[in-house]
Amino acid sequence: MRKSTQPFTARTGNDQPIFTDTSALYMLLDRDDPRHAQCKAFVARNTRPLLTSDYVLDEIITNVRYDFGHQVARALGDRLLRSNFCPVLPVEPADRDAAWEIFCQYADQDFSFTDCTSFTLMRRLGVQEAFAFDHHFWTAGFVVLPG
Repeated sequence: MRKSTQPFTARTGNDQPIFTDTSALYMLLDRDDPRHAQCKAFVARNTRPLLTSDYVLDEIITNVRYDFGHQVARALGDRLLRSNFCPVLPVEPADRDAAWEIFCQYADQDFSFTDCTSFTLMRRLGVQEAFAFDHHFWTAGFVVLPG
């Protein structure tokens, strides 16, 4: 997996990165989804950096593999791992442990474990916004884009 040579640091203003969830990546790919056009339009007008996690990478490649086939999943994985479109950051052991605490504490929510790792990574990095079509980010206190 491609790793950044510099550690990520939170930024402010127009440089503030946006965390990208599985739901947004999936809708970018699925032309039959009713939100595909909205998703593409958001990416076209967005000027801020996008980022995601290795857990989201795992989730999107797996979902795409089962829904669209190995070739499409491989092409998506290659794009995410080899381009600057949406850098893939690792979920650190401390993020994973904190995610497990969230997962266990909020049994009344239907958060996936990947959602919980996303929340903890975002909090550690100071990222407040998620490019997502998943209400879990809003429930967890993040701003959800495109809105």
